[in-house]
Amino acid sequence: MKSKIFLSIFFSLTLIASKAQTKILTKQQLKQDIESLREILNENSSYVYLNGYDFNKDFEKYLKNLKDSTKLEDFGSFLTETIGKIGDRHSSVRGFEVKDSLYLPFIFAPENEKVIILKRNTDKTLEIVNLKFPYLKSIDGISTDDFLQKILPNGISAPQKAYFTTAVREIRDVQRNYKMLNKELPKEIKLTFSDASFQNDTIISVSPVARMQTFQPWDEKFESEFKLTKEADYNKPEIVNKLFSIKNNIAYIQIPAMVAKEDAPLLLEKINSFMESIRNDSKALIIDVRSNGGGTRDITYEFAKYFVHPDSIFVVNATKQRGLIPLSEENIESLHSRNLYSFSELDKQEQKSVTKFLKTFKPMYELDNKKYSEYYFGLLNGKKLAKQSFYYNKPVYILANEKSFSAASVFVAVFKNIPNVKIVGVTTDGSSGNSDRFELPNSEIRLKLSTMVSFQKDGKILDGYGTEPDIKIERDINQILWKSDTQIDKLRSIILKN
Repeated sequence: MKSKIFLSIFFSLTLIASKAQTKILTKQQLKQDIESLREILNENSSYVYLNGYDFNKDFEKYLKNLKDSTKLEDFGSFLTETIGKIGDRHSSVRGFEVKDSLYLPFIFAPENEKVIILKRNTDKTLEIVNLKFPYLKSIDGISTDDFLQKILPNGISAPQKAYFTTAVREIRDVQRNYKMLNKELPKEIKLTFSDASFQNDTIISVSPVARMQTFQPWDEKFESEFKLTKEADYNKPEIVNKLFSIKNNIAYIQIPAMVAKEDAPLLLEKINSFMESIRNDSKALIIDVRSNGGGTRDITYEFAKYFVHPDSIFVVNATKQRGLIPLSEENIESLHSRNLYSFSELDKQEQKSVTKFLKTFKPMYELDNKKYSEYYFGLLNGKKLAKQSFYYNKPVYILANEKSFSAASVFVAVFKNIPNVKIVGVTTDGSSGNSDRFELPNSEIRLKLSTMVSFQKDGKILDGYGTEPDIKIERDINQILWKSDTQIDKLRSIILKN
């Protein structure tokens, strides 16, 4: 009886989902939603128009070619592509789904600027599919580069490395990709495999397969270990303890997520007790934020207590909030929660540091004072921080990659150029936006948009640029195949040589 009830509920939910997905919108409904979105963007988006893209032109073109009715998924795909061009890395479009049930039977991984083709063995190890021709050159005659540039419209404004890695992982989802390309998915797909020179090829034909017949997209081995870990799990000693180690007097801390202090007090306590334990018996410290998708700035300021000399004040971030001027209390509280303060809220010494900073600060965008607030600054005041801890006067290396995002990318940007701190790895997927959420009236599509413009110390925004490393270390084939973590190994070697 229970199984019958379960099946009844399952099929009912499937039917509801199916009906929702096949929702049809009239021309009038779409016009209303477009106008609603136009107003939302013009009044709330912090990044709109900054990079030169005018969404109005795409809106007008879309409205001009409207049919009497449009599928929800088609409208959602259009909005995803359009919003992606604005340059807001925190933006998202939800409430629709592109059909996605057929896949390529391989794993695709980024190797520098090439795409390597892998499979997973029964023992979970990774293996190159064709040793003689390991790289993907084209898909049905479309070069891999062209294919990648078209299948990830919501990430088009990402830093180059971040976009490439994400798009490569998405190659597997071939049904969705062909939808993005406006192409009919064939029964067989021709894949051109090539050697390292891209001069010698072999072509194979494969049929798209169901999800159960393919592999999970490629991730770093260390990333896969923490993929399903929730914030609350960082209060469990068995998880927290394995994030900390010391080898050859080189201390190491892995931070998989920028958890909030109130949600994971054990992790924050462990950071402080570990820093105390390595105070005298370590040569250097590595903090690993690779593939960290972000969260809050709590961990950033927890580490700042140790990395900023008591006699120093650093301006590490300058932001402007989009909104009605003067800002509402809600907006100001949101900025304060990110440790961002206006000039008048700073003490005299901090104001002197900000004044000096502004003399050489050249923001890449000059923002309209009628639409954006005054600057709100992120500062590291060594005197205030010293009351809580001690100064760790040894080399600190922050290891980041192209999947270090949001608050993790802020962490990297904040400590860039701080004495004794070096950024290592590759350019981050920079993003900092103080997002807000909106919903369109007819399609009920949900949007997330940034309302704050965040500048790095060099005047560049985080979104679309990220933060470049001081020491560049790329992953190699052994790391891709989960045989070793060569970025860590190379960094340890550099530290020991120094």
